[in-house]
Amino acid sequence: MDRLREEKIQRFEEFVDRRLKPDLVRAIAERDKVFEQQKVFSDLRKNLENLEKNSVTSLRSMVNLGSEVYAQAEVPDTRHIFVDVGLGFHVELTWSEALSIIPAREEKLARQIEEYTRLIAQIKAQIKTVSQGIRELLQLPTE
Repeated sequence: MDRLREEKIQRFEEFVDRRLKPDLVRAIAERDKVFEQQKVFSDLRKNLENLEKNSVTSLRSMVNLGSEVYAQAEVPDTRHIFVDVGLGFHVELTWSEALSIIPAREEKLARQIEEYTRLIAQIKAQIKTVSQGIRELLQLPTE
């Protein structure tokens, strides 16, 4: 009987270590990516509102080219911008057009964050349930 119990414990521990914990790490990483996208759209909305409020028609800025290498950029006409709409496609939009699609994008990202948060909670609950099963098999007191 002890050998059977040890095998069950080992299988449960392997399930947690090889399946549940990697799934949890992956779900947290994916949610973090969505948080970053949400921040980008929030910053874009704020910047467009500021440009519109201040009637800025041209702009000079430092642009990150990657690996913290910056170059000075001059934008002679800021009335049109390119917005990433997904799958590598960018659409040229006016400020008002961009401001009208950003809320829908932000809502979609908020729903994705909620879904990942629920998934993370489910995985944590599964880990807790399996851990409780291991404790019962080991006949340890509950914490």
